Amino acid sequence: CHKFIEDKFRVGKSLMTTSCTDALEMSAFLINGGPGDEFIVPSYTFSSTANAFASKGMVPIYCDIRIDTLNIDEEKIEDLITDKTKAIVPIHYAGVPANMDTINAISKKYGIPVIEDAAQAVNSKYKGRYAGSLAKLGTFSFHATKSYSSGEGGALTLNDNIFFERAEYLWEKGTDRSLVTKGLKNKYSWVDYGSSFLPSDILASLLFGQLENIDLMQIKRKKVHDNYLETFKSFAEDGLRMTHVPDDVDSNYHAFWLLFEKP
Repeated sequence: CHKFIEDKFRVGKSLMTTSCTDALEMSAFLINGGPGDEFIVPSYTFSSTANAFASKGMVPIYCDIRIDTLNIDEEKIEDLITDKTKAIVPIHYAGVPANMDTINAISKKYGIPVIEDAAQAVNSKYKGRYAGSLAKLGTFSFHATKSYSSGEGGALTLNDNIFFERAEYLWEKGTDRSLVTKGLKNKYSWVDYGSSFLPSDILASLLFGQLENIDLMQIKRKKVHDNYLETFKSFAEDGLRMTHVPDDVDSNYHAFWLLFEKP
């Protein structure tokens, strides 16, 4: 699974986790987030996006969302940045990546890392690049509710080698066991924070069979998405809003949403 994710999605390194929540928590460790630090997160997301960082004492700063994609409104991020801002954590809602060009430009301007919550966007693309490869850190979900599932699972993607070694320590309960498996040491030690973030091989094997058929499964999901779109488009004149996929996005068609103007 690690090799598939790295090769298919063109990321520097990947680590399977027991959930996307775990991958987000590992990200909070990797950026050294702590009490009083702030992180910018969309006002509409799952609780894990905020909890993973708030559990380290970090303070969520909520950013409004766009009405067309329900993703974070990239034009409102910069006004929320303070000298306490430690991270920007956009999500890719319903499999549609956020506007990462603008978000990464803000990241570069202020030196603030971006962490992609790509829980719903496995195999989605933004301007030809895969979700999970669009920032220094990214996270996937393989929960039972997702398009590709191990029952319960996730992955952390890393695109800056400054994080590679420490991520392995965190992943292996804060030990340097990874150096032993690489033949660099003959006995491992406790060297850092960490937890039991890694899943079992059995869960990974359940996922791998789906990863081998990932594009075929996505084609089938697109057919369902297109049927929904055809069914509901006639109601758009009555104020019904629905899933919107921008021209520069290739969605994995994780979900189809409807937003009614009136109850």
